[in-house]
Amino acid sequence: MGSNPKGRTVMEVGADGVAVITIINPPVNSLSLDVLQSLKDSFDQALRRDDVKAIVVTGAKGKFSGGFDITAFGGFQGGKIPAPKPGFISVEILTDTVEGILLGLQENLQVAAIDGLALGGGLEVAMACHARISTSSAQLGLPELQLGIIPGFGELPLQHVENFKVHSGFHALLVLSKALEMMLMSKPVKGEEALSLGLVDAIVSPDELVNTARQWALDILERKRPWVASLNRTDKIEPLGEAREILKFARAQARKQAPNLEHPIVCIDVVEEGIVSGPRAGLWKEAEAFQGLLQSDTCKSLVHVFFAQRGTTKVPGITDRGLVPRRINKVAILGGGLMGSGIATALILSNYPVILKEVNDKFLQAGIGRVRANLQSRVKKGKMTEEKFEKTLSLLKGVLDYESFRDVDMVIEAVIENISLKQQIFADLEKYCPPHCILASNTSTIDLNLIGEKTKSHDRIIGAHFFSPAHVMPLLEIVRTEKTSPQAIVDLLDVGKKIKKTPVVVGNCTGFAVNRMFFPYTQAAILLVERGVDLYQIDRAVTKFGMPMGPFRLCDLVGFGVAIATGMQFVENFPERTYKSMLIMLLQEEKRAGESSRKGFYIYNDKRKARPDPEIKKFIQKAREISGVNVDPKLMKLSDKDIVEMIFFPVVNEACRVFAEGIAVKAADIDIAAVMGMGFPPYRGGIMFWADSLGSKYICSRLEEWSNMYGGFFKPCAFLTERAAKGAPLSAPVKQAKSRL
Repeated sequence: MGSNPKGRTVMEVGADGVAVITIINPPVNSLSLDVLQSLKDSFDQALRRDDVKAIVVTGAKGKFSGGFDITAFGGFQGGKIPAPKPGFISVEILTDTVEGILLGLQENLQVAAIDGLALGGGLEVAMACHARISTSSAQLGLPELQLGIIPGFGELPLQHVENFKVHSGFHALLVLSKALEMMLMSKPVKGEEALSLGLVDAIVSPDELVNTARQWALDILERKRPWVASLNRTDKIEPLGEAREILKFARAQARKQAPNLEHPIVCIDVVEEGIVSGPRAGLWKEAEAFQGLLQSDTCKSLVHVFFAQRGTTKVPGITDRGLVPRRINKVAILGGGLMGSGIATALILSNYPVILKEVNDKFLQAGIGRVRANLQSRVKKGKMTEEKFEKTLSLLKGVLDYESFRDVDMVIEAVIENISLKQQIFADLEKYCPPHCILASNTSTIDLNLIGEKTKSHDRIIGAHFFSPAHVMPLLEIVRTEKTSPQAIVDLLDVGKKIKKTPVVVGNCTGFAVNRMFFPYTQAAILLVERGVDLYQIDRAVTKFGMPMGPFRLCDLVGFGVAIATGMQFVENFPERTYKSMLIMLLQEEKRAGESSRKGFYIYNDKRKARPDPEIKKFIQKAREISGVNVDPKLMKLSDKDIVEMIFFPVVNEACRVFAEGIAVKAADIDIAAVMGMGFPPYRGGIMFWADSLGSKYICSRLEEWSNMYGGFFKPCAFLTERAAKGAPLSAPVKQAKSRL
């Protein structure tokens, strides 16, 4: 295993004859090869001892096991998965090791004591035991599909019961439909639900967990407790015909919900093989499928996103200083509109007391009403009890002045994108807030130095850019200026973590990282439309590529007022590379404001369902005349692939500038910003990762071609041109970037 083993197990045998084997591999007791080998050695040792009657398997420090340690496959963090090499493992080695462990589990009386996490391979180990005792807060699930693979621990076909699916122990404990739901949706269940489903056998408190598991093992051994081994149960296995109907429905749903993904279908196929041909055939198909998926582009992309997301909280020169986050006891929010109310919702959901300020009572009550509606939505969905609703809402206090701001630890300004208004607000905040208070703005585009121009507190001014709806969207863009203190950044990183956001720290410029790199997204689409490409074909092609919606549907959702206000910022600051069009303004002049007015690029019914509008052609023609461009017959015949490239390569180009200028320290941060801020498909790895899969030379040559034909909007930046000339990846570290951080 090497001189520095990654994780281990320890075994203690009590006077009652029960051996307790504990998995130890912080922070989540992942199943590295060292842990698996140690687990096997502990089993073997227990079986050789005459004083051991039964075994309890558990995890250290309140976590059973978070699953297999995917870094053991080597090269994952760079998004490349090479052939296994010394120190790493192959699927064959893994299968052999696991088979030895799990056959031992099945042949000898074992009870799993589950607290915290029992995910992936961790849950499969627990399922192979003869009984499972859990705490109510434990989370049990098989989330492997989130990484582009299938549950592949090779465990459960090893038992000898016909009609079991690949994870037949899972299926033996759960009906097939629920087992498929948990796998295909990567949906964990908590202890209480797991008990009702039959996945665990009893719920106890954490203090009683191991002792109860010991007693269960002895009771089963002495036949004091009625018991059928989970791996030999068939009571929940459907007849073959019924099972095939369930699988057919699951395939249809998977194709509908994830048309670009192969691995959900592979998972269903493997399940079916285990049901139809028996466990041994299922095992071989599982191992073969797992190996193939491990080398797929989807897996490489999703694993890259997995590591990139966890790396956003590491900011060189900031988080390595040893600074401790200060306690944020109270937060004030200015503005109760959609963004302000959403931010307030996110904060009170994580038990932060919030003061919401508005300019008059009408606006204030509307803001509080939005927060209430956000919480009531959770109650309707069963995610919150009425009691919790009342308790959470009580954390919110509405005010019309600054008097209550004298003891707040952080303020988040969330008013309209008006520079002079924001400047006045920050000047007022400096007067009323305590000296330690963090002064944050939720601006999406405006340079923070402009916002803080009339203050002297530049060290505590920071951007806290949420994405709409703020209580739902996972990204928090933390924007720092050259004067923002490291302590303020550390504090906001901590708040972001506590309100369950993924924070990305970026530098200060117009649009910051997300909005800046995506401003060409809609502009490229409008450029194509004015030259003859069908507007709705663009949205279809981009949606087919994997975006949640196309650029025109997104523009309708955001609203034309916001689109024009933000667009003007980019026209003003990046005039040489913006595409100037009157199309949106022409629509707005006709009282089309987007989805909110039921008319934009689309027409919306009472349920806000969008449909194309034939009248849009007259607006396009008028915008075309104003721009002085003609329809290009070649563009009218564009393939979906060409549309996607003409929409996204300008985004890649701007992302390269963001990286080269040091607005983002790591290319991986840009990927996470794109995935979580704009909905870029995670199975493509993020905008920079996807670009590298196509190659800098190809992207640069295409942009140069379009630049010659359609103008400077497509001109590749110096960074992209240099990388293309060397054939270098765009995501390689920038050695001497002029940092804006």
